[in-house]
Amino acid sequence: VQLQASGGGLVRVGGSLRLSCATTRSIIRYDAMAWYRRASGKQREPVAVLTRGGDANYADSVKGRFTISRDNAKKTVYLQMNNLKPEDTAVYYCSIIDDARFQWGQGTLVTVSS
Repeated sequence: VQLQASGGGLVRVGGSLRLSCATTRSIIRYDAMAWYRRASGKQREPVAVLTRGGDANYADSVKGRFTISRDNAKKTVYLQMNNLKPEDTAVYYCSIIDDARFQWGQGTLVTVSS
């Protein structure tokens, strides 16, 4: 399966972006879809996870600001990011999680300027 992430860019502090991750297969067939990010010099970390059943979980650092959602018909997962902070600057990756295995798409860079 292919994953195509898009929507990154340069935004000012307090601004918003919406990332999209389009897949080539039905997303509800997978255990979960997720967004991860990797800031410069740091390890990749989970940002948000959406299970097949629709349960969403978020990193503490983004709770209340980010929302993960999906459009099954479009085979796309989204990450709405509001009130962005400089520490949100990172390359964001979408992932399929199935049978405890991860499939990754290419990243999309989000830069938050102060």
